Amino acid sequence: MRPYVFINLAMSADGKLSTYERRQVRISGEHDFLRVDEIKAGSDAIMVGIGTILADDPSLTVKSEERKAARRKEGADENPVRIVVDSSGRTPVDAEILHKGAGRRIIAVSRKADAARIHDLQKYAEVVACGDDKVHLTTLMEYLGGLGIRRLMVEGGGTLIWGLFNEGLVDELITCIGNVIIGGADAPTPVDGHGFVIESEFPTLELIESVPMDKGAVLRWRVIK
Repeated sequence: MRPYVFINLAMSADGKLSTYERRQVRISGEHDFLRVDEIKAGSDAIMVGIGTILADDPSLTVKSEERKAARRKEGADENPVRIVVDSSGRTPVDAEILHKGAGRRIIAVSRKADAARIHDLQKYAEVVACGDDKVHLTTLMEYLGGLGIRRLMVEGGGTLIWGLFNEGLVDELITCIGNVIIGGADAPTPVDGHGFVIESEFPTLELIESVPMDKGAVLRWRVIK
């Protein structure tokens, strides 16, 4: 049984995640940061792609001391399992995700990943091979389900999110839409990758909630096909 997969992201009013330079910018506000920390604390695991690690170097930790304490009281680590999808094993050994905060780390690689890189990363995280040339996401989800991970939060980036949609692995999409315009034909969007071509293949969504927040809005969508 695979985990329930939900994507959470913040984008500008014109659907951009950052500038064309892929420089991290502040799109949402304090209320949204608190919302994200709450749903992160309520997740079994949180996952990002290697592009997000290289661009932003996130720790993916729970920020609230109260929420960390609540997780410990329930017998869990204070942070969700942190997962990087990294086909070639490019995660830097000094990345924040490998050193900041308690909890389990998993790096999913392909079998083409360099053995020396894997050896170095195994000092800080569990490294699991899921695919020959690139990470096979369905195989990874089956593996995570076998670990008892039931609720998986995905925070990007666009290539990983495309892959999850392409393999029919997304259950819910949460978007915080900020009140700014970024622009740029080459600026990253929530779902990059190859994209769908045939209209009948487009994933379709059902809006289940819309909440004004920080001069923008948070939309929750259920994936219906």
